[in-house]
Amino acid sequence: MKKIILIGDSTRMGYDKYVKAALEGVCEVYYAPENGRYSFNVLRFLHDWKAKYEWPEDADLVLWNAGLWDLLEMYGDGPLVPVDCYEATVPRIDKRLRMLFPKAKIAFATSVSVIEDRCGPNFKRRNSVIEEYNAAALRALSSTDEVIFDLYTATKDTPESYRTDSVHFYTDEGREFVGRTVVSFISGQLGIDPADVKLSDFDPEQYSVENVGY
Repeated sequence: MKKIILIGDSTRMGYDKYVKAALEGVCEVYYAPENGRYSFNVLRFLHDWKAKYEWPEDADLVLWNAGLWDLLEMYGDGPLVPVDCYEATVPRIDKRLRMLFPKAKIAFATSVSVIEDRCGPNFKRRNSVIEEYNAAALRALSSTDEVIFDLYTATKDTPESYRTDSVHFYTDEGREFVGRTVVSFISGQLGIDPADVKLSDFDPEQYSVENVGY
């Protein structure tokens, strides 16, 4: 079977179990149970997650994301991680992934859009800033063969009813939409027959602000 590793923030936490259920019997799907948070955090803990959760070195695909924590603005102080630092970290993650998973196709998912008027005044994300950081990541990866999965564009025009808050797609409709979008992308990258994708009795993990860290 194909082997897939999913790495990232609470966006990833919204679709990881869906992907695993949909590709059961076709792919082995691995992910850390915790929120990946910042790009620095991903870089720091990649090898720890690999060891702790027994991720296979011969993985076929690694799909990862980071950015929404980097660009978070608190108390009017600007993004927590400046965009130039983020842009410098992204290719370091790419390099680390290739070292840890030398046979894998590496894919980067852009950060999803947000509903700005649902953000708190001191805990804010803005779509214009998300676009800036997504563009920075694409520039940083332009000299690599990393595949880009444009999850921002896929989510920016979705109904508000798909969201549980400003960021997350943890409603049944939202999880279904994002999950199917991710499964479709993975299937295309690995040549998986759509007939092999299935979902039966899917029981999602119930995430909240308290257990994902927002």
